[in-house]
Amino acid sequence: MGYAAYFNLEREPFSNAPNDSFYFNSEQHNQALLRLMYAVDSNKGLAVLVGGVGTGKTTLARRMLDNLPVDKYESSLLVMIHSAITPEWILTRISMQLGVKNPDDNPLKLLKQLYERLLEIEKEGRKAVVLIDEAQMLQTRELMEEFRGLLNLEIPGKKLLNIVFFGLPELETTMKLDEPLAQRVAVKYTLKPLSEKTTESYIHHRIQVAGGSNSPFVAGALSAIHRFSGGVPRLINTICDNALFETYLRREQMVSQQIVQGVAEDLGLINSAAEGKPAAIKTAEDIELEEIELLLDELE
Repeated sequence: MGYAAYFNLEREPFSNAPNDSFYFNSEQHNQALLRLMYAVDSNKGLAVLVGGVGTGKTTLARRMLDNLPVDKYESSLLVMIHSAITPEWILTRISMQLGVKNPDDNPLKLLKQLYERLLEIEKEGRKAVVLIDEAQMLQTRELMEEFRGLLNLEIPGKKLLNIVFFGLPELETTMKLDEPLAQRVAVKYTLKPLSEKTTESYIHHRIQVAGGSNSPFVAGALSAIHRFSGGVPRLINTICDNALFETYLRREQMVSQQIVQGVAEDLGLINSAAEGKPAAIKTAEDIELEEIELLLDELE
């Protein structure tokens, strides 16, 4: 028996794997989504969401994609997993995901194909939207210029393509590689770590979604989780998952502050909390991404 059954839960509540059913609509995530949806609904062209590691950017990107129904939008989500991609790759991938059939190998001809496809989408009364996750990986001026060129695809009085960047704070520096593109940002929002009160609500929410009626975390444990995680959702999940497992191994009924303290020490979070910042620990997703990047490096 795993800890989920031990705590009368239907499933483990703190996995870091993307799962829409666990989406927590905090005030700042709600505000971010409202602003990004406004940007695409109003054909603003370029919108940007930035946030630190583990603050929920990818979760929000997937949530936004789910909020773009096919009868109103032709949308796609691209995740940048490597910094060595080329402008040609970006153009081809976006064209394919927006419905261009048999994309031409010649960039100029492909751009014409994409423009014609965007006109079709416009005539259908829909909007074309491309979401770019991990956009800080776009680390060359040529890539920034490519996106500026895509934003130039328009008809009189109306843009034909909306682009939303999701990325780490360094994305802002990356975009300045092409100053004209940086100046085209119409909407920007920054995700910040959760407050202690919101962290507590976040934990209770995930417990409830997992089928729990009562939280097994005592008040002191909740406060310690916020302190050691710095309010970063990914770290909150990691600490809670380990704390529940440790409590299960000890056959105790409640997660105590002492157990959270021990988990934080094992994860190397104590020193970071003392310095007032969350530590960066590797999750399964981080390790998998590193393995993919190493494989791509070997193929080059």
